[in-house]
Amino acid sequence: MNILSYNPGHDGAIAYLKGAELKVSIEAEKNSNWRYSPVSSHDVFSVLGEIDEIPDVLCTGGWWPREHRVLGPNALAGYRGVSGSDVIIERRRLMGRPIHYFSSSHERSHVLCAFGLSSLPKGTPCYVLVWEGAIGAFYEIDSALNITLLADVLNQPGNRYISLYGLADPTFPKNAPFSRFSDAGKLMALTSFSKRKVPSAEEEKLIDLLLNPPYLEASLYQQLEHSPHFNVGLDDPEFRNFAGILSDRIFDIFHQFAKSNMKKGLPLLIAGGCGLNCDWNTKWRETGLFSEVFVPPVANDSGSAIGTAIDAQFHLTGNPKIDWNVYSGLEFNTSGSFDPSMFDIYESDHAVIADMLANGLILGWVNGRYEIGPRALGNRSILAAPFEASTRVRLNEIKQREQFRPIAPVCLEEEATKWFGCDHASPYMLYTHQVRTNALAAVTHVNGTARIQTVSATTNRKLYDLLAAFKARTGYGVLCNTSLNFKGRGFINKLDDLSTYAIEHDLDGFVVESKIYLRKLSACYQAYTVKQSSSAQAANA
Repeated sequence: MNILSYNPGHDGAIAYLKGAELKVSIEAEKNSNWRYSPVSSHDVFSVLGEIDEIPDVLCTGGWWPREHRVLGPNALAGYRGVSGSDVIIERRRLMGRPIHYFSSSHERSHVLCAFGLSSLPKGTPCYVLVWEGAIGAFYEIDSALNITLLADVLNQPGNRYISLYGLADPTFPKNAPFSRFSDAGKLMALTSFSKRKVPSAEEEKLIDLLLNPPYLEASLYQQLEHSPHFNVGLDDPEFRNFAGILSDRIFDIFHQFAKSNMKKGLPLLIAGGCGLNCDWNTKWRETGLFSEVFVPPVANDSGSAIGTAIDAQFHLTGNPKIDWNVYSGLEFNTSGSFDPSMFDIYESDHAVIADMLANGLILGWVNGRYEIGPRALGNRSILAAPFEASTRVRLNEIKQREQFRPIAPVCLEEEATKWFGCDHASPYMLYTHQVRTNALAAVTHVNGTARIQTVSATTNRKLYDLLAAFKARTGYGVLCNTSLNFKGRGFINKLDDLSTYAIEHDLDGFVVESKIYLRKLSACYQAYTVKQSSSAQAANA
């Protein structure tokens, strides 16, 4: 059965399943489009270029009731609802052929995405946590895949969390109902600066205002003008302390419910945008309440199209599981205008690239199809040596982002225990670990942790070979890994965009498949060529 599915909201995506295998997931923000974009017409044409026959099923994920007025009655399911009967199944026609039309709730899309992508076999009972901007709830799934809502523990956990960033940021307009989507990751970085666990009396009142109402009011910031952190700025140490306190308090609300009500020791699956919070994911593992914890790389709404497709497959075939690969995006586009005279071009060689990185060059790295989800996992990345704090500074300058933002490491799987105390595979960059050496300053956050990605020869062979070459050159199978994107946009996926980025953002060069492109005007590259020339002359003397 072939299934084509799309998510109608922000973090838009279109997914295609063929014979219970994810063939492609096209996310609207990728290819240098604006972050959190909905699906548009060019995404539709992109996915049509990837499929070779008319699908058997067309799916639309559920969304807010206001969308019903746009798409028509009975066009899509709602936002909430987990019952197997809360779906729409109809017969329609596509290009003259009869097909199934399917829609189920946004809530179910998160649950089914987490279960369908997990390693749990069909029929495995488990718990699910969905926490995102709007939903904060626990569920239990039985052996027949009946989903039971255990409790709405805290509505709008994501919105409550990111609202704190907007409170302190003097540039954020206080007549807006919530903060920007991008503020969640920034606040997660700031919580690591927290050095205080106990809130003041004023801060306790602020916690009550943020967490106790059933829903955040549109006039939230107008109520908080006299709070101790109103417009204080993001560098304020007491605000950073409070960011950690609020983060811990939100987690504890869910933890206390789980400890009291979820005692079967089942696996826990986590979905929703809060599933991208690495600190919280690590805490769930450390609770010891669950036999295992799984978070998909598309925990946010970019995975909703996949989840709805899995739901349709389950309803129509009884199978809730799919084969998938995290590198299921589009191939890199090498067409378009590109001025090769701006670059010196070499044949790709892992030992040569490793030497360049060891000598301080910062390079874009492109390989195969882009990764699904928002994290750069080694196919659309910027790579650098991990040893100097100054490298983190330069990377944040290249990325045009705040200097408090950490840089993540990518690591050979067999070296993860040695350098990060991680004794298991962590291929999706979703957990934090304590760094065990002072040598990795560029990837060590202020609290001594790092958000690592592990790589094996089977998960990403080319990146694995580069890391092995870097280990042979430096003794460390670790590199800085951050996403290859313009500020506020998704991954770069065209050669002309990549060359423009290198020139405008002071990137030393980039590697695309079998070629190394080094920017002639890069000061680091010029210094490297002088050093190489001197070394060659000394060797010939």
